[in-house]
Amino acid sequence: MAKLLLKLQRYFRRKPVRFFTLLALYLAAGSLVFLHSGFSGEPTVPGSPRGLAGAEGPGLPYLGVMQLSRGFKAASPVPGGVRRHGPWFKSTSKMPSEKGKGRESGGARSRALRGRSGRDKEEDRARYIGCYVDNTRRRTLRGMSFFDYKKMTVFRCQDNCAERGYLYAGLEFGAECYCGHKIQAENASESECNMECKGERSNTCGGINRLSIYRLELAQESARRYGSAIFRGCFRRPDNVSIALPASQLMLNMSVDKCVDFCTEKEYPLSALAGTWCHCGFPTTLFPLHEREDEQLCAQKCPGEEFESCGTAEFLLVYQTQVQDNRCMDRRFLPTRAKQLVALASFPGAGNTWARHLIELATGFYTGSYYFDGSLYNKGFKGERDHWRSGRTICIKTHESGQKEIESFDSAILLIRNPYKALMAEFNRKYGGHIGFAAHAHWKGKEWPEFVANYAPWWATHTLDWLRYGKKVLVVHFEDLKRDLFVQLQRMVGLLGIAACEDRLLCVEGQKDGNFKRSGLRKLEYDPYTPEMREMISGYIKTVDTALKLRNLSGVPDDYYPR
Repeated sequence: MAKLLLKLQRYFRRKPVRFFTLLALYLAAGSLVFLHSGFSGEPTVPGSPRGLAGAEGPGLPYLGVMQLSRGFKAASPVPGGVRRHGPWFKSTSKMPSEKGKGRESGGARSRALRGRSGRDKEEDRARYIGCYVDNTRRRTLRGMSFFDYKKMTVFRCQDNCAERGYLYAGLEFGAECYCGHKIQAENASESECNMECKGERSNTCGGINRLSIYRLELAQESARRYGSAIFRGCFRRPDNVSIALPASQLMLNMSVDKCVDFCTEKEYPLSALAGTWCHCGFPTTLFPLHEREDEQLCAQKCPGEEFESCGTAEFLLVYQTQVQDNRCMDRRFLPTRAKQLVALASFPGAGNTWARHLIELATGFYTGSYYFDGSLYNKGFKGERDHWRSGRTICIKTHESGQKEIESFDSAILLIRNPYKALMAEFNRKYGGHIGFAAHAHWKGKEWPEFVANYAPWWATHTLDWLRYGKKVLVVHFEDLKRDLFVQLQRMVGLLGIAACEDRLLCVEGQKDGNFKRSGLRKLEYDPYTPEMREMISGYIKTVDTALKLRNLSGVPDDYYPR
């Protein structure tokens, strides 16, 4: 044996290439044997020591058994069955052998839900209950709604509805999410809910006028009751309360949450407390919520909660519930080609997107754009994709200020905003997105001074050009629109040639914020404007103010001037 080994040693010294070739073949054969055992061997089952060892590592929690569904053989049948959660993940946390490990893997299990198929969610989180008919004029689920034509998923819709305390979440058209406390429609055939989710093609998100509805098992009672109701103020009792507020109930143990809960169940957006009576309804011309009274007139203690006020028989304390007022939510393209092109013109950062949202709700028609912004289209501005000359939209967003571009339009709504606020809003949009914020480094770096130097003159020339070259210009100040939305929106809708329905405009007041309101929580702790910047901007404000007054228009609001 020793002689044989010696001969091999001498041989490979003379032929090293052959030695390394045989070594490579040996390693390759070993790898093939290892892979074969992985494919044909007995699969790891929950509860075995091998399964735990394979799942854990230094500093990592046990996440349960994860097996690839392609290539490996499926686990042998287990009493009670194995629930499938999509093509790449099989959860075994519900099996009898895992009962003792439920608490250990709970945190990871909730994260894994994001990747699972919508109809196979854990029963303790959401349960699919079927496909239902929907109607754009009378929604099946009448709570909050939001759209995302790029990233909508079942989990995202469920999560948003559950967070706001709704009982049901419904998905429609692959990208629309609706929430509600009550289903008010008939079942439809499952085959009619046939559209893939835009952000999760393995799941179904309803169909055309069809909702895939889930019951949210984790919507907490405390969240459903009163948590997100909005205080609207103290108002005088309407003359005919039974018509103005059609649903009422006597509550001897009255409290704010009881009345809000009652009106939410009745699917009304307004909850009005009048001592021991709870009234529900919509804002209408009979009860428009425009003339607020002193809150002391409503300061009568609630019978069921001594630290709350419940109004009186003559003065009602009004809250807005989670129920969405759907009287102004239907939108569509114009049925016939528009005869005139109307511009919705503004300097960037002056609130053009917000104004579009208000106009769409007030008129029921989509607005268009001189540009194409995919993020706006994905959030529900469907006219964004149309060419601006298509004639299918009620008005056209534009930031252009050249003579040729301005003269392309037959009339215009010119939206003007305080330049100090507009410049900061546009700077945030440029560096942080539509509802994001610029980073601290951008404000303190060279970007902000350069931005002000380039954009501040444009703020003035934009207004001056539209006043000079525009054919029929309606000037609307952003600040006036915020302060008196009903009146200013009436003016804007009038220019668009639409008969303004007052009840619809009142509905808009309750839905005025939309999806593109930048949060006021993150504000700069210092004034970014230097004295030199303020001096320059003040000169532009005076120029615009003079130009407006020369055309017999009201000048700029007082708060435009240096603070």
